Amino acid sequence: MNDIDEIFRLYKIATDFQKTKFTVCWPEFERKLIETEITENRQWKIVASDKIICVWATTFNDPQIWEERNNDPSVYIHRIATNPDFRGQNLVREIVKWATIYARENQKQFVRMDTVGNNPGLINYYTKCGFDFLGLLKLKNTKGLPAHYNNATVSLFQISISSERESNKSLTF
Repeated sequence: MNDIDEIFRLYKIATDFQKTKFTVCWPEFERKLIETEITENRQWKIVASDKIICVWATTFNDPQIWEERNNDPSVYIHRIATNPDFRGQNLVREIVKWATIYARENQKQFVRMDTVGNNPGLINYYTKCGFDFLGLLKLKNTKGLPAHYNNATVSLFQISISSERESNKSLTF
């Protein structure tokens, strides 16, 4: 809970950056959402030199976005926000390494992620980080999801754990 103000600062920086690059941006997230994720141990961070350099959230269920695919045992990654002082350091690749290990430890078959819209640059980046691009999906039921999902089409990504080779088990997060 001590990190919540820094998490929101990183979200604000990420949203401001999104406004310069994309048409869809993150809304201001409700504090209760982040508090719940922290309490449930679903909010993660990478720290270097006592500084938070990246945050993200996870869940084991994401039915409104993944629909019938939600039945597959998966770890879903949301809201990766990087401290701008550490951009360009391939932190998503580090998150992928961590998520692959985390999925195995929790008997999950997939690591999944979505982004709002059809963004070729992000699609290319996430596939270079190890995700398979599954295509676009027009969301049907967005009630209760953050505002940027309203009436949205999302890009879906996944990594199959069974086909992914384990690497660097010594990572700590």
